[in-house]
Amino acid sequence: METSYKIKLNKLLASYQIHYQNLRSLHWNIKGQNFFELHLKYEELYTRTQIIIDDLAERLLVLQITPFSTFSDYLKQSLISENLIISESEKGMKYVLEAQNQLLSQEREILKLAADSDDEGTMSLISDLIREKEKTNWMFNAWLNN
Repeated sequence: METSYKIKLNKLLASYQIHYQNLRSLHWNIKGQNFFELHLKYEELYTRTQIIIDDLAERLLVLQITPFSTFSDYLKQSLISENLIISESEKGMKYVLEAQNQLLSQEREILKLAADSDDEGTMSLISDLIREKEKTNWMFNAWLNN
C-alpha cells in the first residue's frame, strides 16, 4: 500500500506540471471582454501551482522518492493532457474547473492511501490542497453559472 500512494503522489506532481503549463498558455492567450480579469486570475493560479509543485516534489524527496523532473515523464504520467491554445474565457474556465476536479480526485485517493500508511505529513499537505481546491471550484462554478 505504501509504495502505491508514493507512485500516485509522483503522478500528481506530473499532473500539476502539465496543468501549470496549460495555465501559462491560458494566461498568454486569453482574449475578449474578460481579458483583464482572467489574465490576472490565470497568473494567480499558475503562481500558486508553482508553489504546489515544489511542495509535492519536496514531499517526495522526504519520502525518499525521486520526483519526476522531465517533460517526457510529465507527459507520460500526467492524468491531465496538454491543451491546445484556448483564448475564449468560458472555454478556459471550463478547462480550469475540469483540471481541478481531476487533481481533486487524485488528491482524495492519495489522502486515503496516506492515511492507511499513517503518513501525517502527506495527509496534511494533501488535505490542505483539497480544502483549497474545493473553495476555488465553488468560485469557478459560480463564475460559469453552474
